[in-house]
Amino acid sequence: MFRRLEGVRVPVEICVNGQNVQASDGDSVAAALLVLGIATFRHTPKTGSPRAAYCGMGVCFDCLVTIDGEPNRQACLTPIAPGMTIDTGTRLPQLSETASI
Repeated sequence: MFRRLEGVRVPVEICVNGQNVQASDGDSVAAALLVLGIATFRHTPKTGSPRAAYCGMGVCFDCLVTIDGEPNRQACLTPIAPGMTIDTGTRLPQLSETASI
């Protein structure tokens, strides 16, 4: 679906959902995930609908992921860094019975 244009590429190792993978230095986390074939970054808490990068410029907040243990980071605005750990939240969160959204 997505592929990298020809040119200079500096590979860096990152961890995505517990798996070590290669990404390109200078890419956003969203771009790296899409190139890796990851099309779902999270699920909505109420309906479980899949979400991923939509606007690509930090307006919509659909690309929220956990980066280095910090939840709700915008993947489209965060540059890749060597050794970065990313959790896409592809598992559905558990809502408490009293939660109302």
